[in-house]
Amino acid sequence: MPPSVPAEAPLDCPLCPRLVAYRRDNDVAHPDWFNAPVPSFGDERARLLIVGLAPGVQGANRTGRPFTGDYAGDLLYGTLMEFGFAKGTYDARPDDGLELKRAMITNAVRCVPPQNKPTPAEAKNCLGFLKARIAALPDLKVILALGRIAHDAVLSAHGVRKASAAFGHGAAYELPGGVRLFDSYHCSRYNTNTRRLTPEMFHGVFRDITSFLES
Repeated sequence: MPPSVPAEAPLDCPLCPRLVAYRRDNDVAHPDWFNAPVPSFGDERARLLIVGLAPGVQGANRTGRPFTGDYAGDLLYGTLMEFGFAKGTYDARPDDGLELKRAMITNAVRCVPPQNKPTPAEAKNCLGFLKARIAALPDLKVILALGRIAHDAVLSAHGVRKASAAFGHGAAYELPGGVRLFDSYHCSRYNTNTRRLTPEMFHGVFRDITSFLES
């Protein structure tokens, strides 16, 4: 990856051959879908950056907006509105008019991976974009990592050893530069259906984030 990495991956990003091939397969099968690295969505003056795993094949890969078009977005955007980080109506479409307020959403891996599972090498290839995205947010105070892969990517972006900050739902860590990392289980349908993550648990993390930002 070149020394000067943009905060958003180019739409024809070539870094991960497996993901490029999967994008092309999806483009053949569904030419009306987005089928490209999904850009971050939100407020450039964000105090809160939410980092997910990767676009879902029928969610963000289809619509072109993070967490838009699948169940995970229902819980995430509903929670953001409840806690004052979004306004408007979430209608699972990128043109629904929803706006984020002092918040932004991105993914550790910008392209959709087969079976929703990026490889460690693919996550590493995408790390430069995450570093640049974080660096481009001058008011950033909090990063919320949704799941272990996002958590590990955030640590790597800050040069923090994984052994010193283990992932755990509800955990919080200080990062270099004064940013605080909060962890949550990913708001996927699987996690909510199995009750690994309940709306109450998810809201609890946002209460902690809100309290921190207001302190």
